[in-house]
Amino acid sequence: MAETTVNVRYMVDDVEAAIAWYTTHLGFSVLTNYAPAFADVRRGALRLLLSGPTSSAGRPMPDGELPRPGGWNRIHLIVDDLSAEVARLRVAGVQFRNEIVTGPGGSQILLIDPSGNFVELFQPARG
Repeated sequence: MAETTVNVRYMVDDVEAAIAWYTTHLGFSVLTNYAPAFADVRRGALRLLLSGPTSSAGRPMPDGELPRPGGWNRIHLIVDDLSAEVARLRVAGVQFRNEIVTGPGGSQILLIDPSGNFVELFQPARG
């Protein structure tokens, strides 16, 4: 991997479903597929590691807690036209957590992947 690659790990319930979701809806391409345990997908400089329950990342912690999907951390993808992306993804049946929110820096919305992980689409304010 190049030094400019950013690696993010998401715990997922179903690696194949995650691959399909990220490649179909958000333009990622598959690097490796070792489903059901693991796969990694890429979009630009982002390498997203999709770790299923049978992956080494899914093993219990010393206290017995199991790593699991979800939470409020998320990858942040910049788009040119947020409204158009939201319309396209709604037609495709993608689930959203909220509606578009606008602030001084731009507009954003949260998508939910098949395992409950968030993806933020963000359109910077024109300035």
